[in-house]
Amino acid sequence: MTSKGLPRSNFSFSQARSLIGDLNQPNPWIYWTDFLVSVLIGHVAIQLILAIPQRFPDAWWAWLASGLCYVITIVMYMRALMFIHELVHLPKHGYTGFRVVWNLLCGIPFLVPSFLYYPHVDHHRRKHYGTEHDGEYLALSHQSRWLIVGFVAQALVIPFLGIARFLLISPVCWLIPGARQWVHRHASTMLVDPSYERTDASPKLMRTVVLQEACCFVWCVVLLSGHWFLTGQWFNPFWIVAYGVAQGLLVMNEVRTLGAHRWTNEEGEMTFEEQLLDTVNYPYSPWVSELWGPVGTRYHALHHLFPRLPYHNLGKAHARLVEGLPPDSIYHQTIATSLTSEIIALWKRASEQPGNRPSARESKSQPALASTANRSPQAR
Repeated sequence: MTSKGLPRSNFSFSQARSLIGDLNQPNPWIYWTDFLVSVLIGHVAIQLILAIPQRFPDAWWAWLASGLCYVITIVMYMRALMFIHELVHLPKHGYTGFRVVWNLLCGIPFLVPSFLYYPHVDHHRRKHYGTEHDGEYLALSHQSRWLIVGFVAQALVIPFLGIARFLLISPVCWLIPGARQWVHRHASTMLVDPSYERTDASPKLMRTVVLQEACCFVWCVVLLSGHWFLTGQWFNPFWIVAYGVAQGLLVMNEVRTLGAHRWTNEEGEMTFEEQLLDTVNYPYSPWVSELWGPVGTRYHALHHLFPRLPYHNLGKAHARLVEGLPPDSIYHQTIATSLTSEIIALWKRASEQPGNRPSARESKSQPALASTANRSPQAR
């Protein structure tokens, strides 16, 4: 038994690596094609949301077509945005052009430039995962259910916070250098835990931050004043569309994030077994799971095992591991049947009253985690 009550695992990194060792090389053509097709379809679809009803105001089908374009926009933009995760794990050399184009076509227009996600590497450090050094973790299994509700509901205000960060706060940092340190530590990271403090601040990084901030500032000015310069009217109907799309993307991402982990840690550093059991793979129903968990994010447990494995090889790697690892390997326990089932399980683990919270040891040894141990789904 481990120090926290979990059975020891016979999981072997060398065995797993031997099964997927030939899948580590990213294919630039797949990255470029997938991203460009996704983001360009999204850019066209978002314009059609408003353009179709305006062009055909009396047609009964116009609003149905507009709704379909909204769905297409969310799906395509979600896929394009998730490449921010790949940017962190791609080799530092050889993908500069892809990083620049992603920021210009996606990151800056959505006010999520890539520098916001650089601290994601802390989430993958063995000694940081699930601790106060991990900005992407909260012990949701041991908190009030209201925290889960609030985690999704925060989508209502995040767009306004994004505009404030780049339209108002960035100039303050440029004009008052002393403000930079606080802003970089507390207001420059995409995170789950609001108490997380960012620590990286090298001169090279800060040059990137200032450049991307400036681009976001210009975009905010154009977004908020461009319509007035073109028409003489302040109110832009596109703002409503943009906010609606932002809500769809944010809610989908918050729900996806809730199912990415089991959120069971509250006692500091976790063992390897605990970290692996705390992450989830969703190999079933790929036509659905790929919509809410695109660009490999539905294979989150596998990604934590091999962070540099390119997203386009995760399905193949998962199939090999399921077939090649022994039946009692704890890797099989990372497999979930659906996102809905995992979120329901999280809701049941979470306590309505803090005084009724289960201990971390009790929650981490729940038999429910073992219910998937004997499943052997193949990636489809």
